Amino acid sequence: MPIIHDKEFGKITIRRSAKATQVKLRVAPDGTLRASLPVYAPIFLVKRLLANSRAELRELLSDSLPDTTYEPGMRIGKSHSLYVVAGSQLEVKRQGQKIIVKLPANNDIYDPIIQREIRKVAQAALRLEAKSYLPKRLKYLAENLNHNYSTIRFSHASGRWGSCSSQGTISLNIALMKLPFELIDYVLIHELAHTKHLNHSPAFWAEVERGDPNYVRHRRALKRENPTI
Repeated sequence: MPIIHDKEFGKITIRRSAKATQVKLRVAPDGTLRASLPVYAPIFLVKRLLANSRAELRELLSDSLPDTTYEPGMRIGKSHSLYVVAGSQLEVKRQGQKIIVKLPANNDIYDPIIQREIRKVAQAALRLEAKSYLPKRLKYLAENLNHNYSTIRFSHASGRWGSCSSQGTISLNIALMKLPFELIDYVLIHELAHTKHLNHSPAFWAEVERGDPNYVRHRRALKRENPTI
C-alpha cells in the first residue's frame, strides 16, 4: 500500500477501495493514521483532508493513546516516586516528593478506580514540577536563541506536547516532565521556533536546528513517548 509522510503525524498508509466513495482518515490500532479513498481518486485529496483536519486528528490520536499505568516504585516526573503501603482504607496523597498509596489488603493497585485516584495526584505533582522548571528553562532558551514569546500556559488534556499561537502564547503539556531533559529542550525549542514561523517549512526546521543540532534524533525519540498522564 502507498505511504505518505507528514511532518506532524508521521507515516500515513493509503488504501484504495472500490467500495470507498470519499476520502477518510482513521487511527489504526498501532497509533498511526490510515487513509482510504476511491480507486481513481488522486493522492492530493488525502493531503488536503489532512491539512483541513489537523485539530480533529490530534483529538483522535489523543483519545487513542493509553493512559499511564501506575506501579509501585515507579518514578513520576523528575522528583516524585510512587510508594504503596498497607492501609485500612484507600488513600492517595503527595507527601514531599513521595506519592503514597494506602492500599487495603483486598484491593488491587491496577483496579481502574484506584489508577484514576493515583492519576489525579500524579497530575498535581507533574503540574508543580512543570511550573517550577519549564518557565525558567523556556526563558533561558528564548534569550539565548533570540526568540520572543508573550505568555506560557500549562495543559494536560491533550495529545500534544506543546503548541504556539499566532499571538506568541506557548502552551506546554505538564507531561513534559516525564521526558529526558534533552527531549524537553527539543519541544521548547520547537515551540520557540514557531514564534518566527507558524508552519513546518524548511525555514522553520532550520530555526529548530539552530537551537538543537540533534533535533532529528530527538524528534524521532519523542515519537516513541506518550504525552498522556
